[in-house]
Amino acid sequence: MRTGIFTTVAVTALAAAPALAQQAADAVAPEAAAGGVFESASDAVQASLAAKADGRPVEAENWMIAAANPHAVEAGAAVLRAGGSAADAMVAVQTVLGLVEPQSSGLGGGAFLVWYDGATGEMTTLDGRETAPLAATPTLFQNENGEPLKFFDAVVGGRSVGTPGTPALLAEAHRRWGRAPWPSLFDAGIGLAEGGFAVSPRLAGLVARDAERLGRFPATADYFLPDGAALQAGATLKNPAYAETLRILASEGAAGFYGGPVAADILRGVQTAPGNPGVLSAMDMTLYQVKERPTVCASYRAFEVCGMGPPSSGALTVGQILGMAGEYDLAAMGPDSAEAWRIIGDASRLAFADRGRYMADSDFVPMPTEGLVDADYLASRAALLAGEAALDSVAPGSPEFDHALLFADDESIELPSTSHISIVDQYGNVLSMTTTIENAFGSRLMVRGFLLNNELTDFSFRSHRDGVPIANRLEPGKRPRSSMAPTIVMQDGKPVLAIGSPGGSRIIGYVAKSIIAWADWGMDVQQALALPHAVNRFGTYDVEDGTAAAGMSEALTGMGFEVKPRGLNSGLHAIAIGGTLKGGADPRREGIALGG
Repeated sequence: MRTGIFTTVAVTALAAAPALAQQAADAVAPEAAAGGVFESASDAVQASLAAKADGRPVEAENWMIAAANPHAVEAGAAVLRAGGSAADAMVAVQTVLGLVEPQSSGLGGGAFLVWYDGATGEMTTLDGRETAPLAATPTLFQNENGEPLKFFDAVVGGRSVGTPGTPALLAEAHRRWGRAPWPSLFDAGIGLAEGGFAVSPRLAGLVARDAERLGRFPATADYFLPDGAALQAGATLKNPAYAETLRILASEGAAGFYGGPVAADILRGVQTAPGNPGVLSAMDMTLYQVKERPTVCASYRAFEVCGMGPPSSGALTVGQILGMAGEYDLAAMGPDSAEAWRIIGDASRLAFADRGRYMADSDFVPMPTEGLVDADYLASRAALLAGEAALDSVAPGSPEFDHALLFADDESIELPSTSHISIVDQYGNVLSMTTTIENAFGSRLMVRGFLLNNELTDFSFRSHRDGVPIANRLEPGKRPRSSMAPTIVMQDGKPVLAIGSPGGSRIIGYVAKSIIAWADWGMDVQQALALPHAVNRFGTYDVEDGTAAAGMSEALTGMGFEVKPRGLNSGLHAIAIGGTLKGGADPRREGIALGG
């Protein structure tokens, strides 16, 4: 399923830049992992929660949905029960997630969608990533001395806001693959916004942790900090402004978001943000388009692992990790083998070196996309893993490419938030979509009941290093590189797994690990998601604190790795597709799987 190979031309490499992204990410704690309490939920939700607690997948015959909050999953399940498609269900899920999990995704953000069509057997992807405003410059996140701003100095306020893509993506997916009436897909979100929902412990904990930044803007503070105090778990939260926004979308489609009063309020909020205004314009809103892009696939064992290409680095980097690791017999080693994790960890480091050098929005930067997942190239990179110790250092490789380019290594900072949705419908369609507003609570600017993204901080704050351009530098109209990795795994031309996760740049490791656990170690989908995390991106091996992965610290240290136990709060949601459908939800979060 891979496309052809480019002609070989040498690509000059530079010495690796300091790991600014690693340092910055380590300075910020991961998103809190408080679980949800849904005592009044339906019997189906209670059964799903019980299955997750017992470590069992949810099984069904006809359809399945797995997402990050029971309210959202129930909304999508109702659409599927009524004969709707996976695209219809996704619209309902996303609009509810933006209400009950506002820190992670919503109308003010962007998303990547991978779609397998049950009728045609074709796969495609939709790019709903945010775009940089036309008035943005490569120095937007630099101070007067040309040095990068501190991360949260750049994030909080209007400066970091890109043109939202999620509403346009919802409309385009429904136009292509929807079966249900568009207005009906907003009913659940409107009902919950007007009637109220119980604040989950997870949301309450995140609000309390971020209260200072949430308190900087009046509309945001009024919602999340009523009477000056952070929302409490169990409190009933209503959002009539969000209900009204959904009504506009239901009646006017995406045009009601990108023009008219909603767009005017977005622009006003961005351009007048106290202390840190942005440059988003009405023209940016008018020009925004969802882009259909070819699927990027990489071989792994008997499978083709397919996902989103540039501007996402997800499919390429996951594919590279699997392609290199696939040269070794991980199945024989097993999940408790430090040797297996040495191979996976150093494969990831090599893949991240390529990611930092080459990967960006291919509409702006020529990219060796085919070369990066070419089997011969990955085999040559895998040969570097043949020893018994951790690699002393890693550097980008030289994939086959039809351009001679000089790039410096990226320093962008990508912190964990985001949400993932996996859906299989009764028509054989499969949807895998990862959706985000970037950092938890995005820019902290709230408009008409939803938060605006801080997606522009996914660009490199530096535009050049030592006079050499960085591929992921900010440019007008460009889409920032992402690590989101919505994935559909194929075997013999048929989908067998839909999977994805939030987690900043650790998304890539979470997804790769789970595919290995499912494909090589014989785990069912729920076991694969629950398997303790061990992720190495830039040199430090992060191992999930309090788990068996942390128990490997001594062995990994002995191999030469720097090891750091820490909370690793993924949010994996997956569906295995076979004789029956088996859905799994990450036990680290409050999501569930439901099927019928």
